[in-house]
Amino acid sequence: MDDPICGLCGRPIPPGSRQSLHHLIPKLKGGKGGPVVRLHQICHNEIHATLTEAELARAFNTLEALRGHPRLSAFVGWVAKRPPGFHSRSAGGHRKR
Repeated sequence: MDDPICGLCGRPIPPGSRQSLHHLIPKLKGGKGGPVVRLHQICHNEIHATLTEAELARAFNTLEALRGHPRLSAFVGWVAKRPPGFHSRSAGGHRKR
C-alpha cells in the first residue's frame, strides 16, 4: 500500500512520521465536521504559524489557496527538498486565533 500524500507539499507521509488532519475551514469558524486533509505535521504547523483562523476561514479554505499564499509557497519549495519524514519546529510561532 502506498503512503498517504501530504495535501500541502505533495510529498509522501511515511509510516511513523508526524502527521495530522487540517480542517480546511477551522473548527472555531464553523468547520467542525467539514472537509479535512492529511498533512505532515511540519506543513500543518506552518499553515497555523502563517495565517489566523479568520484568514483560513475567509480566504484560505482550499488547498489551492493555501499553496498560493506567498509564505506557504516558499515553504513548500523549501520543504520539498527535505526527506518525506523530515520535521522541525516552525520558525514563525503560532498566530492568535
